[in-house]
Amino acid sequence: MSIFESTHQDSDTRARLGLLKLGHGRVQTPVFMPVGTAGTVKGIFHQAVADIGYDLILGNTYHLYLRPGLEVLKHFGGLHAFSAWEGNLLTDSGGFQVFSLAGLRKIEEEGVAFQSHIDGSRHLFTPESVVDSQHIIGSDIAMVLDVCTAPNIEYRKAREAMETTHRWATRALDHRKGLEDRFKGALFGIVQGNFYEDLRSESAAFFNGMDFDGIAIGGLSVGETGEQFAHFLAHTAAQITDCKPRYVMGIGSPDYILEAVENGIDMFDCVLATRMARNGGLFTRDGVITMKKAIHKFDQGPVEEGCACLACTTYSRAYLHHLFKAGEMLAPMLATIHNLTFFHTFLQEIRTAIAQNRFAAFKREYLGRFYASR
Repeated sequence: MSIFESTHQDSDTRARLGLLKLGHGRVQTPVFMPVGTAGTVKGIFHQAVADIGYDLILGNTYHLYLRPGLEVLKHFGGLHAFSAWEGNLLTDSGGFQVFSLAGLRKIEEEGVAFQSHIDGSRHLFTPESVVDSQHIIGSDIAMVLDVCTAPNIEYRKAREAMETTHRWATRALDHRKGLEDRFKGALFGIVQGNFYEDLRSESAAFFNGMDFDGIAIGGLSVGETGEQFAHFLAHTAAQITDCKPRYVMGIGSPDYILEAVENGIDMFDCVLATRMARNGGLFTRDGVITMKKAIHKFDQGPVEEGCACLACTTYSRAYLHHLFKAGEMLAPMLATIHNLTFFHTFLQEIRTAIAQNRFAAFKREYLGRFYASR
């Protein structure tokens, strides 16, 4: 049974509305997922994340595998109970994190051998073990182990990485089927192919023909130019089947989100909202403001007029400026609440625009205002 239902198609673009039917409730798409890498969305209680309106967040298999470890998570019956999160959970397989370890990992046919960035201990991720790990975590959506590559590598290496990803995906799917009803989550494949059109097309066709619950586009937002991102996003998304949810991994700025939605993407995640909050960068419809700047020292207004978040309805810009300058831990907490509220509202507005068949105009007007000060 499909976990996804497309409910409305925009009249002028590929943007669409849909519903994900997951183990911890339904999720409206397009959806932005806050990142909770190590079992927590940094700087905010899980209950506060839910109160804002989020019902799907992201965790990371690599980090959770190392700490607290699978033994602890199994003891607690999974990450939901361990972390007191009652909504849905998507877990990245750890492929990108292993990719970023560079000198600490070695890719082999069996899987990825790597050293922990914490204590140097040696480990092996295989397509099968990563499925097992996400089973223990209790993921509502699990990702296959893939080979992520840097931009502009030579064609031969890009093809090798893609073909390895395909073989691993087949093993992961076979292993999931072997678990039968014990594995209750959905499993997504990940399209690779670096920045080569024919490889992207070949990878999309491969995953279209497989029995995955959804299809992600990997290997984007890894250091390429904005033009490369837009081109290869459009090229790849156009070749992924309409009947499954499409997920672009690791994007979170308004321009990239709008570009993805315009190309029919249903899901995306990024650390940008919370990372910028911790460093004093707050999102508004008029762009990002930096709370550490002296211009806010006497400002009695909220971060953003009309925003319903705790930071905006209770405190002034001047107070948040003071908290950041004083190094108070309340500063990034309030900023995180605001930024997550901003993105939740942003996605609500996107869904409304699609429902009213005016997404193209919404995108143009939104970006015109957001980047007007550039």
